[in-house]
Amino acid sequence: MTRIGDYTLHAIETGRFALDGGAMFGIVPRVLWERRIKPDDQNRIPMHMRCLLLASADRLILIDNGIGDKYTEKFSDMFSVDDSELNLTASLHTAGFSHGDVTDVILTHLHFDHCGGSTIRDGNGLRVAFPNATFHVQRAHWEWANVSNVREQASFLEENLAPLGSSGQLNLVDGDGSLFPGVDLMCVDGHTKAMQLVKIHDSARTLLYCADLLPTSAHLAPPWNMAYDLWPMTTIEEKARILKTAASENWKLFFEHDAAVELADVEHSERGARAVNPRTLAEW
Repeated sequence: MTRIGDYTLHAIETGRFALDGGAMFGIVPRVLWERRIKPDDQNRIPMHMRCLLLASADRLILIDNGIGDKYTEKFSDMFSVDDSELNLTASLHTAGFSHGDVTDVILTHLHFDHCGGSTIRDGNGLRVAFPNATFHVQRAHWEWANVSNVREQASFLEENLAPLGSSGQLNLVDGDGSLFPGVDLMCVDGHTKAMQLVKIHDSARTLLYCADLLPTSAHLAPPWNMAYDLWPMTTIEEKARILKTAASENWKLFFEHDAAVELADVEHSERGARAVNPRTLAEW
């Protein structure tokens, strides 16, 4: 069992989906990125929706929560969604918990594959899926998502945002800082405005939940960025700064979307940063 400070850590698999490989790697040619991740016959690469659960004596903190189960058949076909075996409810149960046990949900950002599990649809309509939880979102990102823009309007879904906004369970956070002892938030702006990474640490160990700054272990090199990033040059600068610190301070990287690598170290060489020593969280 992996522990950092007061927290026991659990990787929470919420399902599988797929996104276009070209979109996931932007300007990097397919002949290069397909050596790392093989696409299907529709040019989509396999993606996990891997969340993180922090359990302490008085808190149960979930970081992101996947797509959820409100999607249509058309949506499922488009993104090759599969949560038939690995899903949020089942993974929480395997860890020994249920939705009602969660005290806090940290949403890195509000794209549908990161926050869709926040709400559910039942016979009474839409409602929040975690009745006893406070949802922590950056204020600047919440405001950005609710105005939306042509680049992200298909990622910010009303069915995910509206129930949170009216729930009374939303805590809007302003910038970097410590949310709880040993749990820090780090804002980055390249992928979308005010996305928050989560750093879990004690005197001996540090784990960085990378969200979409580094969606997979193949994204550490400077130009290997998603076409989904609103400001790719900002992403490049943010990656360089954070990876330099991660390497020098021996942080571990936790990948939300990598289908093969859950956790890795950072190594710097003349060719830049790369992920090494891949393993599962449980093996750390």
